[in-house]
Amino acid sequence: MPNIVIIPTYKEKENIEAIIKAISSLSIPFDILIIDDNSPDGTADIVKNLQPLMPNLHIIERPGKLGLGTAYISGFKWALEKDYSYIFEMDADFSHDPRDLVKLYKACKDNGADLAIGSRYISGVNVVNWPLSRVIMSYVASIYVRAVTGMRIMDTTAGLKCYRREVLENIKPDHIRSVGYGFQIEMKFTAWKLGYKIVEIPIVFTDRKLGTSKMSGGIFNEALWGVLRMKFRSIFTKYPRR
Repeated sequence: MPNIVIIPTYKEKENIEAIIKAISSLSIPFDILIIDDNSPDGTADIVKNLQPLMPNLHIIERPGKLGLGTAYISGFKWALEKDYSYIFEMDADFSHDPRDLVKLYKACKDNGADLAIGSRYISGVNVVNWPLSRVIMSYVASIYVRAVTGMRIMDTTAGLKCYRREVLENIKPDHIRSVGYGFQIEMKFTAWKLGYKIVEIPIVFTDRKLGTSKMSGGIFNEALWGVLRMKFRSIFTKYPRR
């Protein structure tokens, strides 16, 4: 099986059916795996009601909010067990345009990337409807991560990505320590340390129109302190270059 998109959800009833149908209508076929953290608004029920009509749709239900990183790790393990070749991450709220999945797929399938990132900052600052304070916080965070780690990735916290399965097999997601948005940084950092080819594809990021954002200053603080811990641990870690 070639492609699967992993989407963590918590209280996304306003968006979930539309995002699933948008992905399913793309020119390239994608399976979809929803990781729902016991959304009290019935997000999981909407997904399960769609499943009889959509054989490409799957769901893992978890008992509560266990963190973005652990949601993706659950999805990665499931996708690797099912032998998917290309494994994608994206948000449920249309901040990521589903059509950009095709661009990331082609970057890996046709152009040899091991990890393709949908980047808000590779061609300027392409963010719509965010308050200026949040744009600055996100952009400065990426500068900080590059300074600490040495990575040349412009959008270090990006959440729209495509991995070739080999990358996830060698990263060993169970070894990733970060739980919140620092998870996105640590996954990129580990792929970079392993020597994989990482490319950034320019996208336009549009803040959600429906539902409630889960972002907060505390999440960014956790990610920033986590970068220092991650860098320190890396000094004592061997990364076998591919």
